[in-house]
Amino acid sequence: MFDVTDAGFLRDPYPFFAELRECGDVHEHPQLGAVTVSHAAGSAALRSRQLGRVWTDAQPAEQFRMFNLLHRNSMLENEPPVHTRLRRLVSAAFGRGHVDKLREPIRAVVADLVDGLDGELVEQVAAPLPVAVIAELLGVPDSDRPLLPAWSHAIVKMYEPGVGEQQRLAAETASAEFVAYLRELAAHRRAHPGEDLISDLVATPGEQLHEDEMVATAVLLLMAGHEASVNLLANGVLALLRHPEQWRRLVTDPGLAPSAVDELIRFDSPLQLFERTAVADVDIAGHRVREGEKIAVLLGAAAHDPDVFDRPERLDITRSPNPHLGFGAGLHYCLGAPLARLEAQTALEELVRRRPGLHLTGEPQRRPEFVIRGLRALPVG
Repeated sequence: MFDVTDAGFLRDPYPFFAELRECGDVHEHPQLGAVTVSHAAGSAALRSRQLGRVWTDAQPAEQFRMFNLLHRNSMLENEPPVHTRLRRLVSAAFGRGHVDKLREPIRAVVADLVDGLDGELVEQVAAPLPVAVIAELLGVPDSDRPLLPAWSHAIVKMYEPGVGEQQRLAAETASAEFVAYLRELAAHRRAHPGEDLISDLVATPGEQLHEDEMVATAVLLLMAGHEASVNLLANGVLALLRHPEQWRRLVTDPGLAPSAVDELIRFDSPLQLFERTAVADVDIAGHRVREGEKIAVLLGAAAHDPDVFDRPERLDITRSPNPHLGFGAGLHYCLGAPLARLEAQTALEELVRRRPGLHLTGEPQRRPEFVIRGLRALPVG
């Protein structure tokens, strides 16, 4: 059984997953509880209506008021009918063309970042891009945008196994600061509406998100859009540069960028684990999950299942079909998937166009976390 804190596992978890998969679809893990390692079991868990997202407040609750507020009111942490209402309202706001309006701004931001790339891809391209996009989406002024990544990083630390007390307190501090900021921004948008998503969310006629729900939605968009996008691009470019024939193929044919994005999500998943809680007793691949118990879908393990993906350890930017579970499945399928794909696709297109000779110049530095899998640094030239 793998250790989620072991450096060798964090460097390359996929051989460990393969060993477990040989022994069965579902396993009991001492740090994570029940985990799925096959695509079939993971897909079944994500789609089962006997398994849902059931939020349990971080304890002691009085110390984590704002962290719990954000999650208790989040679309991601609720089941129908609350989830249905939240998703309908947020989808309606998204449906007003916010993703389409971002196409040209995203390309302009990417072009500037790639032109300024000078040796370090994470800091200079992968990290600032999603911050700029989410800030544009939410209508965050330029002067406030540096605040967003620090808040996001602090909050998502809570999703890792065995998080320390200092990190827990930092997550609550970040949550409180983010809640206060967004309440002020929402109040300003009610009085002075713009063309951003928050303006739409607070100005929707008829049924509206409550203020805490609006704040939780904005934070969810930041954390999902920022953390996943940074790591998708960094992990993905690293994979391409370690498979130079695939990089050259993309340079030759940038039209492969859409299929390349899905393959990069599959090949080295930026999100490795997604939990479900049983709302009734259910069997997943022969494993009994009792009501109230959790089961964790190992997305990276599912993405390397040889029963679904031919030669899964091979990077193939033309892979089709590619039924990875990187954006989830079922009721909680990622609402921001089109925006995430647009960001990553545009970044790849501009990288191969402006920096076709891109190559590694040193050893990448991986972040020491498992659930959110990414890089601290990616030296390139």
